[in-house]
Amino acid sequence: MTVFFKKAQRKNAKLRLAIAGPTGSGKTMGALLIAKGIGGRIAVADTENSSAELYDDVVLFEHANLQPPYTPEKFIGAIKAAEDAGFDTLILDSITHEWSGVGGCLEIVDKLASTTFRGNSWGAWSEVTPRHRKFIDAMLQSSINIIVTLRSKMETVQVTDGKGKKKVEKVGMKAEQRDGIEYEFTTVLDITHDNFAIKTKDRTRIFEEPRILSENDGIQLKQWLLSGSADSCIDGNQYLELEELMKNAGVDIEKFCTKRGLNSLHDVQQQKFDETCKSLNEMIKRNAEAQQANEEQLQQEQDALLEQDYQQALAVIQKAQSSVELQYPADFFKGTKYEQQILNSCQAKSDMEGWTA
Repeated sequence: MTVFFKKAQRKNAKLRLAIAGPTGSGKTMGALLIAKGIGGRIAVADTENSSAELYDDVVLFEHANLQPPYTPEKFIGAIKAAEDAGFDTLILDSITHEWSGVGGCLEIVDKLASTTFRGNSWGAWSEVTPRHRKFIDAMLQSSINIIVTLRSKMETVQVTDGKGKKKVEKVGMKAEQRDGIEYEFTTVLDITHDNFAIKTKDRTRIFEEPRILSENDGIQLKQWLLSGSADSCIDGNQYLELEELMKNAGVDIEKFCTKRGLNSLHDVQQQKFDETCKSLNEMIKRNAEAQQANEEQLQQEQDALLEQDYQQALAVIQKAQSSVELQYPADFFKGTKYEQQILNSCQAKSDMEGWTA
């Protein structure tokens, strides 16, 4: 496929923010304050025994208490439910449970390895990794703002000192999720025990200095999210909808993109989305109507042939010299609309010739 280059231009976007920290560092409070600053309806999917509801005086939000097992599909369902309900921001508090919680990925792997794969953990991961990837994709492709929290724990390593003795050293905090999870987010913040947020990664360049998270951070994030080009590209859900419509319409996606100078359907602009969907739906409708017309024509032709066979069969029945010759037309029309008429004709012929026992 041809690769197209065009002037780089940041588009309007939805927030993908991860906040990691140890217990009591203020992850949930920080997430709620940022969501408040962004504005709109807020949903919280809570795996922390409804702890988010302790902050109902901070901001108005709607709450769902997620219970074990914490499968990837449960989190995907929460994202879909928030989208369908029209929320502007969803807080997943926390996604550590999807990885290491009860019924999370690690437990699923252990169970599969000890049963289905007879101790082969690599085989178990071959089933669990795609499920985890679908959860990540659901976050990335969501049509709403996503804020996640992650538990952190102190990471240690064993080293050998100058005297040859082994000792354990602390090397910092590590989020409890799959390695590399930080690559999936626009901004990743680590919260210290004294509630200061320190950027691990920040493409917005808003969190250059450590600070306690506030509503103002949400206001700044909203401004950044909306400061891109108005000619934004479609989001993940729109991409999936467009892809499905094109498949149903029989459109070659690669040719469609090449003709319009797009590297993929992800490059389709928002203002073109509704128009493109309308055209595809009309194409699907025309294809369905044409198929129905073809099927009706084919049925008419088949009915005409069957009628012709029926008339020929009546002539054969009248000329039959024995009851044996009546068996073929009776079998041939079995299950057709002419079955009873043929049987009646055969019976009449048998009665007339005295073949009836």
